[in-house]
Amino acid sequence: MTTKEAQAEVTAAAGGEVGRASLWGDAWRDLRRRWIFWCSVSVLAVVAVMAARPGLFTGTVANEGCDPNLAKLGPSGEHWFGTDLAGCDYYAHVVHGARPTLLIGVAVTLFALLIAVVFGMLSGYYGGVVDAVVSRLTDVFFGLPFVLGGTVILVAFPGHGIGAMTLVLVLLGWTTMIRVMRGQVISVRDADYVQAARLLGASDRRVMARHILPNAIAPVIVVATLNVGNVIVGEATLDFLGVGLQYPQVSWGLQLGQAKDAFMAHPHLLIFPAAFLSATVLSFLLLGDAVRDALDPKLR
Repeated sequence: MTTKEAQAEVTAAAGGEVGRASLWGDAWRDLRRRWIFWCSVSVLAVVAVMAARPGLFTGTVANEGCDPNLAKLGPSGEHWFGTDLAGCDYYAHVVHGARPTLLIGVAVTLFALLIAVVFGMLSGYYGGVVDAVVSRLTDVFFGLPFVLGGTVILVAFPGHGIGAMTLVLVLLGWTTMIRVMRGQVISVRDADYVQAARLLGASDRRVMARHILPNAIAPVIVVATLNVGNVIVGEATLDFLGVGLQYPQVSWGLQLGQAKDAFMAHPHLLIFPAAFLSATVLSFLLLGDAVRDALDPKLR
Protein backbone atom coordinates (compact mmCIF):
# COMPACT_ATOMS: atom_id res chain seq x y z
CA MET A 1 0.00 0.00 0.00
CA THR A 2 1.39 3.40 -0.96
CA THR A 3 1.53 6.40 1.32
CA LYS A 4 -1.23 8.16 -0.67
CA GLU A 5 -3.50 5.12 -0.37
CA ALA A 6 -2.92 4.96 3.38
CA GLN A 7 -3.71 8.65 3.73
CA ALA A 8 -6.85 8.18 1.66
CA GLU A 9 -8.03 5.37 3.94
CA VAL A 10 -7.36 7.42 7.05
CA THR A 11 -9.21 10.38 5.55
CA ALA A 12 -12.17 8.19 4.57
CA ALA A 13 -12.31 6.63 8.00
CA ALA A 14 -12.19 10.03 9.68
CA GLY A 15 -14.86 11.31 7.33
CA GLY A 16 -17.05 8.33 8.15
CA GLU A 17 -16.73 8.96 11.87
CA VAL A 18 -17.57 12.63 11.40
CA GLY A 19 -20.50 11.74 9.16
CA ARG A 20 -21.90 9.38 11.76
CA ALA A 21 -21.55 11.91 14.59
CA SER A 22 -24.60 14.11 15.13
CA LEU A 23 -26.56 15.66 17.95
CA TRP A 24 -29.48 13.27 17.53
CA GLY A 25 -27.23 10.25 17.13
CA ASP A 26 -25.31 11.09 20.29
CA ALA A 27 -28.59 11.76 22.11
CA TRP A 28 -29.99 8.38 21.10
CA ARG A 29 -26.85 6.58 22.28
CA ASP A 30 -27.12 8.42 25.59
CA LEU A 31 -30.84 7.67 25.97
CA ARG A 32 -30.33 3.96 25.41
CA ARG A 33 -28.20 3.82 28.56
CA ARG A 34 -30.82 5.47 30.78
CA TRP A 35 -33.24 3.19 32.66
CA ILE A 36 -35.60 6.13 33.24
CA PHE A 37 -36.02 6.47 29.48
CA TRP A 38 -36.95 2.81 29.03
CA CYS A 39 -39.32 2.82 32.03
CA SER A 40 -41.09 5.92 30.72
CA VAL A 41 -41.33 4.55 27.20
CA SER A 42 -42.68 1.22 28.49
CA VAL A 43 -45.45 2.88 30.50
CA LEU A 44 -46.38 5.19 27.63
CA ALA A 45 -46.38 2.30 25.16
CA VAL A 46 -48.88 0.40 27.32
CA VAL A 47 -51.08 3.49 27.65
CA ALA A 48 -50.87 4.14 23.90
CA VAL A 49 -51.93 0.57 23.07
CA MET A 50 -54.70 0.86 25.65
CA ALA A 51 -55.94 4.04 23.97
CA ALA A 52 -55.66 2.67 20.41
CA ARG A 53 -56.94 -0.86 21.03
CA PRO A 54 -58.95 -1.02 24.29
CA GLY A 55 -60.42 -4.33 23.14
CA LEU A 56 -57.05 -5.97 23.86
CA PHE A 57 -57.50 -5.16 27.56
CA THR A 58 -61.24 -5.57 28.09
CA GLY A 59 -64.18 -7.03 26.20
CA THR A 60 -66.62 -4.69 27.95
CA VAL A 61 -67.73 -1.54 26.14
CA ALA A 62 -67.87 1.66 28.20
CA ASN A 63 -71.29 2.49 29.63
CA GLU A 64 -72.73 -0.90 28.66
CA GLY A 65 -73.79 -3.75 30.92
CA CYS A 66 -74.30 -1.40 33.87
CA ASP A 67 -76.45 -2.59 36.78
CA PRO A 68 -77.51 0.04 39.36
CA ASN A 69 -77.96 -2.75 41.91
CA LEU A 70 -74.19 -3.38 41.71
CA ALA A 71 -73.18 0.27 42.11
CA LYS A 72 -70.04 1.18 44.05
CA LEU A 73 -68.87 -2.37 44.68
CA GLY A 74 -65.22 -2.84 45.60
CA PRO A 75 -62.68 -4.76 43.50
CA SER A 76 -63.49 -8.43 42.99
CA GLY A 77 -62.73 -11.31 40.65
CA GLU A 78 -65.62 -10.32 38.39
CA HIS A 79 -64.93 -6.58 38.49
CA TRP A 80 -61.18 -6.06 38.94
CA PHE A 81 -61.49 -2.35 39.78
CA GLY A 82 -64.98 -2.58 41.24
CA THR A 83 -68.00 -0.73 39.84
CA ASP A 84 -68.81 2.97 39.57
CA LEU A 85 -71.81 5.01 40.72
CA ALA A 86 -73.98 3.58 37.93
CA GLY A 87 -72.90 -0.02 38.43
CA CYS A 88 -70.62 -0.08 35.36
CA ASP A 89 -67.41 -2.07 35.29
CA TYR A 90 -64.77 0.37 36.51
CA TYR A 91 -61.84 -1.43 34.91
CA ALA A 92 -63.47 -1.03 31.48
CA HIS A 93 -64.01 2.67 32.13
CA VAL A 94 -60.38 3.16 33.16
CA VAL A 95 -59.20 1.38 30.00
CA HIS A 96 -61.50 3.36 27.70
CA GLY A 97 -60.64 6.58 29.54
CA ALA A 98 -57.07 6.42 28.21
CA ARG A 99 -58.08 7.33 24.65
CA PRO A 100 -59.53 10.86 25.10
CA THR A 101 -56.93 11.74 27.73
CA LEU A 102 -53.96 10.72 25.60
CA LEU A 103 -55.51 11.94 22.34
CA ILE A 104 -56.10 15.45 23.67
CA GLY A 105 -52.64 15.64 25.26
CA VAL A 106 -50.79 14.59 22.10
CA ALA A 107 -53.01 16.51 19.65
CA VAL A 108 -52.76 19.76 21.59
CA THR A 109 -48.99 19.45 21.82
CA LEU A 110 -48.55 18.69 18.10
CA PHE A 111 -50.70 21.63 17.00
CA ALA A 112 -48.99 23.95 19.50
CA LEU A 113 -45.60 22.71 18.28
CA LEU A 114 -46.56 23.47 14.68
CA ILE A 115 -47.63 27.00 15.62
CA ALA A 116 -44.43 27.53 17.60
CA VAL A 117 -42.15 26.28 14.83
CA VAL A 118 -43.77 28.35 12.06
CA PHE A 119 -44.30 31.64 13.85
CA GLY A 120 -41.29 31.34 16.14
CA MET A 121 -39.12 30.78 13.07
CA LEU A 122 -40.55 33.78 11.22
CA SER A 123 -40.33 36.00 14.29
CA GLY A 124 -36.76 35.10 15.15
CA TYR A 125 -35.46 35.09 11.58
CA TYR A 126 -36.96 38.30 10.20
CA GLY A 127 -37.25 40.35 13.40
CA GLY A 128 -38.59 43.89 13.03
CA VAL A 129 -42.35 44.27 12.60
CA VAL A 130 -42.94 40.52 12.32
CA ASP A 131 -41.14 39.90 15.59
CA ALA A 132 -42.96 42.73 17.33
CA VAL A 133 -46.41 41.51 16.26
CA VAL A 134 -45.74 37.87 17.17
CA SER A 135 -44.14 38.81 20.49
CA ARG A 136 -46.98 41.10 21.57
CA LEU A 137 -49.58 38.51 20.57
CA THR A 138 -47.66 35.91 22.55
CA ASP A 139 -47.60 38.20 25.59
CA VAL A 140 -51.38 38.59 25.42
CA PHE A 141 -52.03 34.85 25.37
CA PHE A 142 -49.27 34.18 27.89
CA GLY A 143 -51.18 36.32 30.38
CA LEU A 144 -54.23 34.05 30.18
CA PRO A 145 -54.19 31.40 32.95
CA PHE A 146 -54.27 27.92 31.41
CA VAL A 147 -56.98 26.28 33.54
CA LEU A 148 -58.93 29.46 34.34
CA GLY A 149 -58.93 30.58 30.72
CA GLY A 150 -60.05 27.13 29.59
CA THR A 151 -62.83 27.13 32.19
CA VAL A 152 -64.18 30.51 31.06
CA ILE A 153 -64.17 29.57 27.37
CA LEU A 154 -65.72 26.13 27.87
CA VAL A 155 -68.45 27.48 30.15
CA ALA A 156 -69.34 30.05 27.50
CA PHE A 157 -69.68 27.32 24.83
CA PRO A 158 -71.38 24.27 26.39
CA GLY A 159 -71.98 20.99 24.57
CA HIS A 160 -68.33 20.58 23.57
CA GLY A 161 -66.42 17.39 22.85
CA ILE A 162 -62.84 16.29 22.24
CA GLY A 163 -62.44 18.62 19.24
CA ALA A 164 -63.52 21.70 21.19
CA MET A 165 -61.34 20.76 24.15
CA THR A 166 -58.35 20.36 21.84
CA LEU A 167 -58.98 23.72 20.19
CA VAL A 168 -59.29 25.56 23.51
CA LEU A 169 -56.15 23.99 24.96
CA VAL A 170 -54.17 24.72 21.77
CA LEU A 171 -55.33 28.33 21.98
CA LEU A 172 -53.88 28.58 25.48
CA GLY A 173 -50.90 26.25 25.24
CA TRP A 174 -48.56 27.44 22.47
CA THR A 175 -46.90 30.42 24.14
CA THR A 176 -44.00 28.72 25.94
CA MET A 177 -42.84 26.74 22.91
CA ILE A 178 -42.95 29.76 20.58
CA ARG A 179 -40.76 31.75 22.97
CA VAL A 180 -38.21 28.93 23.11
CA MET A 181 -38.28 28.58 19.32
CA ARG A 182 -37.85 32.31 18.76
CA GLY A 183 -34.90 32.46 21.15
CA GLN A 184 -33.18 29.50 19.48
CA VAL A 185 -33.62 30.98 16.00
CA ILE A 186 -32.19 34.31 17.12
CA SER A 187 -29.16 32.51 18.58
CA VAL A 188 -28.30 30.70 15.32
CA ARG A 189 -29.49 33.03 12.56
CA ASP A 190 -26.15 34.85 12.40
CA ALA A 191 -23.98 31.75 12.64
CA ASP A 192 -21.20 31.28 10.07
CA TYR A 193 -22.90 28.40 8.29
CA VAL A 194 -26.10 30.45 7.91
CA GLN A 195 -24.15 33.39 6.51
CA ALA A 196 -22.33 31.06 4.12
CA ALA A 197 -25.64 29.65 2.87
CA ARG A 198 -26.94 33.17 2.20
CA LEU A 199 -23.75 34.09 0.31
CA LEU A 200 -24.15 30.98 -1.85
CA GLY A 201 -27.59 32.24 -2.90
CA ALA A 202 -29.84 30.07 -0.72
CA SER A 203 -33.37 31.44 -0.34
CA ASP A 204 -34.80 32.37 3.07
CA ARG A 205 -37.03 29.30 2.98
CA ARG A 206 -34.09 27.00 2.33
CA VAL A 207 -31.94 28.66 4.97
CA MET A 208 -34.69 28.30 7.57
CA ALA A 209 -35.58 24.73 6.64
CA ARG A 210 -32.12 23.28 6.01
CA HIS A 211 -29.82 25.23 8.31
CA ILE A 212 -31.72 26.97 11.12
CA LEU A 213 -34.53 24.54 11.95
CA PRO A 214 -32.33 21.43 12.54
CA ASN A 215 -30.10 23.45 14.88
CA ALA A 216 -32.93 25.18 16.76
CA ILE A 217 -35.57 22.48 17.18
CA ALA A 218 -33.98 20.34 19.93
CA PRO A 219 -34.96 22.49 22.97
CA VAL A 220 -38.46 22.89 21.53
CA ILE A 221 -38.83 19.10 21.29
CA VAL A 222 -37.91 18.85 24.96
CA VAL A 223 -40.51 21.46 25.93
CA ALA A 224 -43.11 19.70 23.77
CA THR A 225 -42.45 16.36 25.50
CA LEU A 226 -42.92 17.98 28.89
CA ASN A 227 -45.97 19.84 27.60
CA VAL A 228 -47.90 16.62 26.88
CA GLY A 229 -47.98 15.83 30.59
CA ASN A 230 -49.03 19.39 31.44
CA VAL A 231 -51.85 19.31 28.89
CA ILE A 232 -53.11 15.98 30.24
CA VAL A 233 -53.18 17.47 33.74
CA GLY A 234 -55.04 20.54 32.41
CA GLU A 235 -57.59 18.40 30.56
CA ALA A 236 -58.17 16.22 33.64
CA THR A 237 -58.59 19.34 35.78
CA LEU A 238 -61.22 20.77 33.45
CA ASP A 239 -63.05 17.43 33.43
CA PHE A 240 -62.83 17.29 37.22
CA LEU A 241 -64.36 20.77 37.48
CA GLY A 242 -67.25 19.70 35.23
CA VAL A 243 -66.45 22.04 32.32
CA GLY A 244 -64.51 19.58 30.17
CA LEU A 245 -65.77 16.36 28.61
CA GLN A 246 -69.29 15.36 29.56
CA TYR A 247 -71.11 12.07 30.10
CA PRO A 248 -71.48 9.64 28.27
CA GLN A 249 -67.86 10.29 27.30
CA VAL A 250 -65.27 8.55 29.46
CA SER A 251 -61.98 10.00 30.68
CA TRP A 252 -59.81 9.76 33.76
CA GLY A 253 -60.63 13.35 34.70
CA LEU A 254 -64.36 12.63 34.56
CA GLN A 255 -63.89 9.58 36.77
CA LEU A 256 -62.01 11.67 39.31
CA GLY A 257 -64.81 14.23 39.26
CA GLN A 258 -67.45 11.59 39.86
CA ALA A 259 -65.43 10.04 42.69
CA LYS A 260 -64.72 13.16 44.71
CA ASP A 261 -67.93 12.92 46.80
CA ALA A 262 -67.65 9.17 47.44
CA PHE A 263 -63.95 8.82 48.11
CA MET A 264 -64.14 8.16 51.84
CA ALA A 265 -66.69 5.36 51.51
CA HIS A 266 -65.49 4.00 48.16
CA PRO A 267 -61.79 4.87 47.70
CA HIS A 268 -61.40 2.63 44.63
CA LEU A 269 -63.35 5.19 42.58
CA LEU A 270 -60.51 7.67 42.99
CA ILE A 271 -57.46 5.44 43.38
CA PHE A 272 -57.50 3.62 40.03
CA PRO A 273 -58.00 6.53 37.58
CA ALA A 274 -55.65 8.68 39.69
CA ALA A 275 -52.96 5.98 39.52
CA PHE A 276 -53.20 5.68 35.71
CA LEU A 277 -53.28 9.47 35.26
CA SER A 278 -50.31 9.98 37.57
CA ALA A 279 -48.26 7.23 35.91
CA THR A 280 -48.91 8.68 32.45
CA VAL A 281 -48.08 12.27 33.39
CA LEU A 282 -45.00 11.23 35.36
CA SER A 283 -43.78 9.15 32.41
CA PHE A 284 -44.03 12.13 30.04
CA LEU A 285 -42.20 14.37 32.52
CA LEU A 286 -39.43 11.83 33.09
CA LEU A 287 -39.15 11.25 29.34
CA GLY A 288 -38.82 14.99 28.77
CA ASP A 289 -36.11 15.23 31.43
CA ALA A 290 -34.22 12.32 29.87
CA VAL A 291 -34.44 13.85 26.39
CA ARG A 292 -33.29 17.22 27.73
CA ASP A 293 -30.26 15.68 29.41
CA ALA A 294 -29.39 13.69 26.27
CA LEU A 295 -29.66 16.70 23.96
CA ASP A 296 -27.63 19.02 26.19
CA PRO A 297 -23.92 18.05 26.06
CA LYS A 298 -23.29 20.07 29.21
CA LEU A 299 -25.51 17.73 31.24
CA ARG A 300 -23.92 14.47 30.08
